Amino acid sequence: MDESAKRLLQRLMRRIPTQTLPGALEKWARLTTDQQKSMDFTQSKWALTEKLLAICEENELSVRQLADLEMIHIIDNPDKGMWYAFQLVDPEDDAKSVELMQFKEQFKSHLKELVRNVSIKMKKHTDEAVWIRIAWGDTFSQPNHLKPTYVVHYLQTPYVFVTGITSKQKPLLSQALVLSTRYQAIKDANLSGRKLTAIRDLLMKKYQQVFPTKYPIPPPENNPNISNQHIEKEQAELAANRLQMAREAFGGGMLPQLQSAVYKLETKFRDHSNKTMTEREEPFRCVVKFTSTNLLESFRHCASSGIASTPVTPLLSCIPLKGRNYFVITDNGPGPSSQVCQPQV
Repeated sequence: MDESAKRLLQRLMRRIPTQTLPGALEKWARLTTDQQKSMDFTQSKWALTEKLLAICEENELSVRQLADLEMIHIIDNPDKGMWYAFQLVDPEDDAKSVELMQFKEQFKSHLKELVRNVSIKMKKHTDEAVWIRIAWGDTFSQPNHLKPTYVVHYLQTPYVFVTGITSKQKPLLSQALVLSTRYQAIKDANLSGRKLTAIRDLLMKKYQQVFPTKYPIPPPENNPNISNQHIEKEQAELAANRLQMAREAFGGGMLPQLQSAVYKLETKFRDHSNKTMTEREEPFRCVVKFTSTNLLESFRHCASSGIASTPVTPLLSCIPLKGRNYFVITDNGPGPSSQVCQPQV
């Protein structure tokens, strides 16, 4: 094993939790039965790392073989890192007929034409996703396996998800994807997050999208502190109405766990007490960012509980509707009198 292989294995051992390490090594299938039995998983991570290093050196494993172990860990734990969604556009007539082997061969061929030193590994997952690991090099350096790019593409769909990409690598990857999938171009889907499953489900509509228009009013609760039955009925009707409008905006089932939504404002400044800013011809620019462990569920709860006003503003409800979490807001009409804004699409 060379130094790059040792560093990759050491980094992997820091990332893989001890409780999931036996399963990952079994899937990897690079250790003999006796070698795997010799691993004492009750030991410290340092001791496990030293033991595995010795076994890998004994087996003369290469950095590409160790990259397989990393892929297994990433595929089993996709909700880590920052993922960005892209969408292929303008398909050719045969785009829907591209099969796995054809895609693999053409993607590798096109990318290696663009980059002299590049290491590419591809695996097909059980959910029809093709996982691609790319270690980038250049004319003067070998592929850097410590900073790989991961790409997830669902064949026969225009959707691509990427993590670990740099601005220099992005056009090279885009060109290889476009040529190997029979599309004309690729665009940013304006959707990102730390949970691949969440942005995938949102963009590909893999979640419950039944937005009901009417819900029965729940029976009033027996509360001895409320003596006026008219007030009790009115409160129940208001609560039912809020719940209905929240579910019309975000649905009634489980929602993809987005962590953030960003709105970039480019609108006229409106404040009659501040003529200096109001009279400026250039738009007022700022960025508004919402964050939560489950942003869509938080929005729905705020609307149904009365914390936020209803009906829900389209600026929030368009997140699941359009499958995006990045918007640019501009004035809908000219002049300072325009009060309506819309998200650009």
